[in-house]
Amino acid sequence: MQSQDIKPTLPENDPIVKNKELNIWEALIPVVALVGMLAYNVLVYGDEALSGSNQFILLLGGAVAAVVGIFNKVTFEQMLEEVSENIKSTAGAILILLLVGALSGTWLVSGIIPTMIYYGLQVLNPTIFLPACVVICVVISVATGSSWTTSATVGIALIGIADALGVPLGMTAGAVLSGAYFGDKISPMSDTTNLAPAMAGTDLFTHIRYMLLTTTPTIIITLLVFIVIGFNLETHGTADTHEILQAVKASINISPWLFVVPVLVIFLIVKKTPPLVALLIGTLLGGVFALLFQPSIITAIGGGTTLNFETGYKGIMNAITVETSIPTDNEALKGLFTAGGMTKMLGTIWLILCAMTFGGIMDAIGALATISRSLLKLFHTTFGLFASTVASCLAINLTASDQYLSIVVPGKMYAKAFKDKGLAPENLSRTLEDSGTVTSVLVPWNTCGAYQSSVLGVDTFHYAGYAVFNWLSPFMTLLFAAFQIKIKQLRLEVGS
Repeated sequence: MQSQDIKPTLPENDPIVKNKELNIWEALIPVVALVGMLAYNVLVYGDEALSGSNQFILLLGGAVAAVVGIFNKVTFEQMLEEVSENIKSTAGAILILLLVGALSGTWLVSGIIPTMIYYGLQVLNPTIFLPACVVICVVISVATGSSWTTSATVGIALIGIADALGVPLGMTAGAVLSGAYFGDKISPMSDTTNLAPAMAGTDLFTHIRYMLLTTTPTIIITLLVFIVIGFNLETHGTADTHEILQAVKASINISPWLFVVPVLVIFLIVKKTPPLVALLIGTLLGGVFALLFQPSIITAIGGGTTLNFETGYKGIMNAITVETSIPTDNEALKGLFTAGGMTKMLGTIWLILCAMTFGGIMDAIGALATISRSLLKLFHTTFGLFASTVASCLAINLTASDQYLSIVVPGKMYAKAFKDKGLAPENLSRTLEDSGTVTSVLVPWNTCGAYQSSVLGVDTFHYAGYAVFNWLSPFMTLLFAAFQIKIKQLRLEVGS
């Protein structure tokens, strides 16, 4: 739920539940059970695992955690209360998901997304496409501070262009998310960029400057990787680009005026308009532009033969709420010209609710605190402290299914340990972002992974390997720690 499109209720003041009765082996029982059940479920269902079975597995994992909690004197009421708080914290994310579904529907039928695809096909080619995706998403995410907004706007269009060019969608989603999480991690408007220094005890801009030390080489390596992939990419869509362009023009009215809507939405978010308001405005403007530029399509979706108030109303409402499509004879465009509306997001919302149930019970029984404390005890060197922090962030992204908790819990647990080692707090805040913020999207049942896979229409397992920036970041922070590169000491602050 990274620096997403809303100011959520941040958990920095929530207490971390400690349970002296719970040992590390008991704390790991639900984790091992969950991972085992999910692995078998994915083996059986494959790509269809997120259609519902994984959601139930998360509830079963929560049930295992509840049994462990009951045996360790945690009441059922305490667990339900923590689950309730967890679910309450996702209200903003759920509303965003619904509005993103609505926005994608009106942006399709208005011709906004097809127009982006049309002009994008003329500018981009497979050789430069993937690094261009990274750069475009870096710019948008830094400007907005939101990986969620980036993927919901330009990300969707880039996926469509990739499909038309024959670029693998997993690669494209990885490039989009690499660029999107750069800004999510660096932008001063990002929630996580503000949350990490607050947890560690440093200020925002010291944190950003210090974080650039690891983030800059990571994004450069990411770009180089995608440049190499681009030069060696074999695609099938290049020869058919002219045919696809003609098919797009035959199916929908193309106009550069349609860019007004996405530009306005991005402008509103940059100007710190509440993102829910910006997305709602984008959805409604998409509906208005659909009536102005695509009246025949709206009439058909509305189930009529002539455009009037009733068919216009039904056409726009159908685009917002249910699956709609633009008729085309071109097979390559049929997938691109279909949107699911708000209905498409219900499976992701279901996943988030189940993940928050598991994470809430894990927190209520004290398992999260026990796991973090045990990891801290394993290491006594400076590098070990960094490695322990990284491991804790990854573990909480896997178990609590929430990006904010992967920053808050380790931030609270390790602040004193870093101070005792004579390390400046920006070491901790940088490590929290390098390992907590960016890896959340690699976990299918994490709110971030669930959101991005739903919005981009690409399964997490298909894009995870190509999200180079995301999985490389924790390795980069460990590399800096291992070779003592820019590890700031507290005593330097005192003498300065």
